[in-house]
Amino acid sequence: MKSEIIAVGSEMLTPFRQDTNSLYITDKLNTLGVTVAFKTIVGDRRKDLVSAIRTALGRIDILVITGGLGPTEDDLTREAVAEALGLELRRDISLVAGLQARASNWRMTMPDNNLKQADVIEKAIVLPNANGSAPGQWLDTEFHEFRKLVMLLPGPPHECCPLFDTECLPRLTGLLPQRHLAVRTLKAAMIPESQADKILAPIYNAYADVETTILAHAGDIQLTLQCAKPVQAEAESRVSELAGKLEEALGDWLYSSEGESLEQIVLYYLGLRQSTLATAESCTGGLVAQRITSVPGSSRSFLGGAVAYSDPLKTTFAGVPPELIASHGAVSSEVAAALAEGIRQRTGATLGLGVTGIAGPTGGTDEKPVGLVYFGISDGQQTDTYDRTFRGDRERVRQWAAQQALDLVRKKLM
Repeated sequence: MKSEIIAVGSEMLTPFRQDTNSLYITDKLNTLGVTVAFKTIVGDRRKDLVSAIRTALGRIDILVITGGLGPTEDDLTREAVAEALGLELRRDISLVAGLQARASNWRMTMPDNNLKQADVIEKAIVLPNANGSAPGQWLDTEFHEFRKLVMLLPGPPHECCPLFDTECLPRLTGLLPQRHLAVRTLKAAMIPESQADKILAPIYNAYADVETTILAHAGDIQLTLQCAKPVQAEAESRVSELAGKLEEALGDWLYSSEGESLEQIVLYYLGLRQSTLATAESCTGGLVAQRITSVPGSSRSFLGGAVAYSDPLKTTFAGVPPELIASHGAVSSEVAAALAEGIRQRTGATLGLGVTGIAGPTGGTDEKPVGLVYFGISDGQQTDTYDRTFRGDRERVRQWAAQQALDLVRKKLM
């Protein structure tokens, strides 16, 4: 079965607020074998909301609407759903009494506009809200002669999520045919998205019963495989079969078969080899260290690092000879190697990582353009250097460089 989530609220059409309820609800629906086919955000305009509801009901089986159940004039979800379905609204006397009792308990006078929270759509079941004044509503109804399940939930997450768990999930579980969902997440580093699609699409397209989605971001490719079957073992088998073929096709680009982050994998290999890492970063400004230390327990393998941004601090923090910088430039393979060697020696780490480059937007030359980054990895016996050129703005170059640095460490440890 397919579902859609509509988040109501003009504030979510600004840069300042995000819809987080849909992420939570998607996860819960997926556990029931229900696919979320669409997510829509609609502002507080009745005409637009009615249009979005009718569009949703024309293409899915289950509709979850969050927000717009408050007492103000721009809270229009009840009215819009009723209009879209051609149903009437009625004022529930018991809900009115509950609102009045709530106001009394808070020792406040309830404004008249609060009464609209007691308006219930014809044929709807009221879903009590233990965490707020706006109850939810459940509709098992028809739209153009097709059965539809419609849920109206309050917008605040601390109200929406518990209400969905306690009132909607049990009803859905009882109504839906039993389906079991198997999910697997594969991750690969530094393979271009177009190349990944060329290699992988012919493989996953052969599995029509497994939904495969690809997300690419800053040198990271994430493939999520989902399969719903009446029997859990059957769903797991299909996902595992496809995952095995994708893993083989990705080869060394693959770093995780279970959804771990690249920094988690780096720390796993460091722990496996009883090794430690220290970093000396210039253009990445500590992004590599930040990603590693975001993982709990990273102190067992990550000793620390230095942000050696200026030339004098490259010497002070990592022992890079000033004459080396003068002769080769701060952005060079020689300085990347010296950063790696120097930070390894000063911290006593098993591995030292050095990163130096030109993040932009200025500072590039024909010989060394913006986006050029050098990497050095030293293990005390050998120091390897690499150079990559990344396209994009300053932030993109820094993000890609941090991803590349971690992946080079991963491959060194492998």
